[in-house]
Amino acid sequence: MTTGKTRGPYAKGEERRRTIVQTAMDVFATEGFEGAALKHVAELVGVREATLFHYFSSKQELQQAVLAERDDRAISMAGEVFGVDDLPVVAARNEQEPGLTSLYAVASATANDTSHASHEYFRERYELVIRDLARDVEARQRSGEYRSDIDPEWAARLLIGVFDGIQVQWLYDKGVSMQEGLRRAIALLKAPEA
Repeated sequence: MTTGKTRGPYAKGEERRRTIVQTAMDVFATEGFEGAALKHVAELVGVREATLFHYFSSKQELQQAVLAERDDRAISMAGEVFGVDDLPVVAARNEQEPGLTSLYAVASATANDTSHASHEYFRERYELVIRDLARDVEARQRSGEYRSDIDPEWAARLLIGVFDGIQVQWLYDKGVSMQEGLRRAIALLKAPEA
């Protein structure tokens, strides 16, 4: 008789891996990714820092797992499809997690090298987000809510460019509102009132 649950060392390893990712996410959100963060993660999980690399082949792989978990949380907040209205909501969450926001900004910039461990992750992430936003923009254009004189894919790319850019500005000046910047950019897509 089988219960459907994975048992044995593999299940324990997967559970430990999930615990490391969750703990790392909490630590990186408040302390950032640099310095003693990995040592702190290991202490909280109850292992030595070297043991982390039994579960993750490199610091970049752990970083990627944390960013993937961050994305999964954003997707669960958004529902089935990520859309334009979700951008300010994600920005609000990012303002509450400055360490993860900084990690994302640095990682996305350095992963442009094709040999970087997170290169494919970010390439696929941008492709997915742009696709979902473009679909939302196109639907809003058909309903008459958004201007029809802008290509939906380019509208999506511009919104992501605004998001990433305003996020970097916020990292330097917490007085900059990511949410407000995004709301203003989204307003530019609105069709003029008749």
